[in-house]
Amino acid sequence: MRTYLVVIDETEEAIIALRFAARRAAKTGGTVEILALVPPSEFVQWGGVQATIEEEARLRAEALVAGAAGTLVEESGVRPSITVLQGEPIQVVRKMLAENEQIAALVLGAAASGAPGPLVAHFAGADAGKLPCPIMVIPGSLSREAIDRLS
Repeated sequence: MRTYLVVIDETEEAIIALRFAARRAAKTGGTVEILALVPPSEFVQWGGVQATIEEEARLRAEALVAGAAGTLVEESGVRPSITVLQGEPIQVVRKMLAENEQIAALVLGAAASGAPGPLVAHFAGADAGKLPCPIMVIPGSLSREAIDRLS
């Protein structure tokens, strides 16, 4: 089955990319895989403190994804798969793409102003020709109506 992998965070462009992917999945009979990244924690001398910091980061990511998934189901009827992983974002996304041959496209949101974001810059740049699937970069400036029309 065709799966659209969307990397989500707290930015508006990530929500826009998720909406686009959900609409494409609904129209093509596909699914959506939501990936929330928990950044690697900096080393803290006391293990208990570090474990607490990591757990808080994971809980924030899970809450973000749960909210986005609920909206996705309400608006498109697509029930996404949810993955929350800790690590360096580029390596985590690359590993997800390598391990799941069902992923038909990597869907990323580009910031509406300034730099597009580190994942967009990396995957749409020099690494684009090495990906096992197409990359869809969704402009963060698109309105809901534009997304509905384009998807």
